[in-house]
Amino acid sequence: MKKTLSLALLALCALGANAADGKENPNKPVFTVVKQNPITSVKDQNRSGTCWDYSTLSFFEAEILKATGKTYDLCESFVANKTYMDRAVQVVRLHGDAQFAQGGSCYDPLYAIQHYGICPEDAMPFPGSLYGDSLNNYNEFFSVMSPYVESVAKSTAKKISNQWKVGLQGIIDAYLGKCPENFTYQGKSYTPQSFASSLGLDWNNYTTFTSYTHHPFWTAFAVEVQDNWRNPHSWNVPIDELSKIIDNAIMNGYTVAWGGDVSEDGFTRQGLAYMYDTKKIEGMEGSDMAHWLKLSTAKKKSIVDSLGVNVPEVTPTQKMRQERFDNWELTDDHGMLIYGIAKDQNGKEYYMVKNSWGETGEYKGTWYMTKNFIVANTMDFMVNKNAVPKDIRKKLNF
Repeated sequence: MKKTLSLALLALCALGANAADGKENPNKPVFTVVKQNPITSVKDQNRSGTCWDYSTLSFFEAEILKATGKTYDLCESFVANKTYMDRAVQVVRLHGDAQFAQGGSCYDPLYAIQHYGICPEDAMPFPGSLYGDSLNNYNEFFSVMSPYVESVAKSTAKKISNQWKVGLQGIIDAYLGKCPENFTYQGKSYTPQSFASSLGLDWNNYTTFTSYTHHPFWTAFAVEVQDNWRNPHSWNVPIDELSKIIDNAIMNGYTVAWGGDVSEDGFTRQGLAYMYDTKKIEGMEGSDMAHWLKLSTAKKKSIVDSLGVNVPEVTPTQKMRQERFDNWELTDDHGMLIYGIAKDQNGKEYYMVKNSWGETGEYKGTWYMTKNFIVANTMDFMVNKNAVPKDIRKKLNF
């Protein structure tokens, strides 16, 4: 097996050279859609750590499409405005013993909608427009806001006033815009709360799932990552149930708000994600292995890209997920929307995933991510309770 793989890799070095000469890689994936659910347009979070905001509102937009057939563009700035103030309040309450950062979880937009409502995109300034940009750019915004919050949280005063909130709200509004108290949409007047109520969704209908062994299965716990700062609980299920839930959701017309790790080498900027088995790729014998180790990162990538649909993948296990979580290898760094299933020319299945980086990559904002990659790198995901298989719902009593 190893010798065969070594020969294949050496041959693919030539294929990589052919690709550089303009010849098509015969191992490039050719996708056939198995199931594709309706979604709204691809957005661009640009230079902001708001994937949690974009992906989850995209999820709710897809939920509205399924429930009512209507297309909405919900406002990420509204959610960010409310969420950053709430997060600052928590940091101050804890005297700075908590992280104030751009990130969040899929629960944050749900919480914001349940407690503050929501508005359409055009009820607030277009992202970036208030400071002369064409899209979000949070670099200056957070360089101003973060030290402000820290100075209050670390204050040596015996008592602080509420005026710090007034000042912080001014900063937030200056960069994101003020959240409207009233607005008109398609000829009707709304408050954010009445608009949320008009969208046709039951906001209590959503739950999240994860899979780790440091908590009992079939119970719920708050996943221990810093951006899960509100500490909502996720249902803990065995690893095999993760893809079972996602598959059931997709095949029944639902989408999934996914949060996980895209820092792996197998996640490419071209719109693909594989859970590379690097030991098999690098595990060549004798001089072949020595040759591999001497290759540049770019050359290794070229060989792996040449493998295409034939790249060897790791089959994730429960033990692997736990070890990678505990050693900080499995991180919580991105949120996306799973909306379909496709298969390549070899019959391998992939999830079709909507990103929030604009219409980038070969598939114009969609990533094709293998099921192995998703299962291995899931931190948690949100789904409509009605999309969960009946046997799992029965075990969880909902």
